[in-house]
Amino acid sequence: MAGNQRLHTRTSPDNHLQTRNRYHITFLLLAFTQIALISTAYSAEFSERWENLLANDSLAAWRNYQSQNISDGWSVSNGTLQKTGRNAGDLITREQYSDFELELEWRVENGGNSGIFFRATEAEPRIYLSAPEVQILDDNHHKDGRSPLTSAGSNYALHPAPRGVVRSAGAWNQVRLRVEGDQVSQWLNNQLIVEYQLGSEDWQQRVANSKFAKWPSYGKAASGHIGLQDHGDPVAFRNIRIRRLEPPK
Repeated sequence: MAGNQRLHTRTSPDNHLQTRNRYHITFLLLAFTQIALISTAYSAEFSERWENLLANDSLAAWRNYQSQNISDGWSVSNGTLQKTGRNAGDLITREQYSDFELELEWRVENGGNSGIFFRATEAEPRIYLSAPEVQILDDNHHKDGRSPLTSAGSNYALHPAPRGVVRSAGAWNQVRLRVEGDQVSQWLNNQLIVEYQLGSEDWQQRVANSKFAKWPSYGKAASGHIGLQDHGDPVAFRNIRIRRLEPPK
């Protein structure tokens, strides 16, 4: 063979096709990865959007149940919402929430009673006919404090609260309420004390054995208002904030 002969290598059409397919697959993987990152970032941003429900000492986020106004029995000052007047009426948020996390602090006087409602509708004449309630109570001086089912922090009359978590009358108590789909979790003073699943067999049995059995709308709404109860006693709230959560997949 003559010296310095050059060898030429030809690329077959199949090799070209394989290379092009690899480029396409790599591009698609990068695109899907970017979409996933954007979706994750959006979800994180979405879940971090806390709303202050007493911003600037305003009650703009609230109204009375089945009314567009707020009675004179409720007032807010220095970041504290207080029920002091007679016939103040139950408060509800103007917005409705399905999946959410709510945080607040509450304080009652001796023998005080109130509550936090969620997924409340206005189809019934009273808020408690549709909405589950996180109990607010001075356990030491109110008769409902004798039973864990109706003590502070309980899912009122259905799921008991443990003893020794609530603070005495006049002290502030921290509440965290998380509702995701049918799953409900309740914290009192940084302790997870109640968990249950709306509509579960256990839930239905508890409801059937309670006074709620005769209330067909109770605990059925998938979305609704947050409510603060006027039970006739002075009660105060502060640091009320809420954030929407993405529905569970």
